Amino acid sequence: IFGTIVYEDASTHEKGYINLNDIHMDIMDYIRPATCTDEVFRSMWAEFEWENKVAISTSIGDLVEFLDHIVTSTNMSCLTPHDRNEKGSFLAANLYAKSVFGEDALVNVSVEKKEDNDGKLAGYIRIRSKTQGIALSLGDRITSVQRGTQPNKKQ
Repeated sequence: IFGTIVYEDASTHEKGYINLNDIHMDIMDYIRPATCTDEVFRSMWAEFEWENKVAISTSIGDLVEFLDHIVTSTNMSCLTPHDRNEKGSFLAANLYAKSVFGEDALVNVSVEKKEDNDGKLAGYIRIRSKTQGIALSLGDRITSVQRGTQPNKKQ
C-alpha cells in the first residue's frame, strides 16, 4: 500500500504534499478459509483475470503431505476430496479462500511424483483472483513456504 497526503496550510493557503513510505502487509493477516461449489469455483476461475503460476520446488516427498502443507501454510480450504491412503503418482486439488475484504482467492495444485527425478515432486501451483495483489501475495507466500514442512506441533 502506498500513497500521498495532500493538505492546504490554513494561514498561507499553500498546498503541501507528504509522500508516504510503502506499507507491506502479510496476506495471512486477512485471508480466511472458505468453501464454494465446484461450479462456482470453475465460473470464478474462468472469470478472474489475474493469474500467478508457481513452479513446485520442495523437499517434501509425499503428495498428500505437500498438499496439506500448502493448505495449512496459505490458510485455505481444500475443495477437492482425496483418499489419504491411496498412493498414486499424481495429485490435483482446488483450494479456496476469501479475504476479510470479500475478495476470492483460487488455487489449483497440480503435482506429480517423478520417479525419473529421484522421486521428487514436480508441477505447478496456479493462483487466480480478481486483483493483482492477492495473486502476487499468495504466490510469494507459496514460494516461501513450499520448500519444506514446518516443525511438527503434535510432539
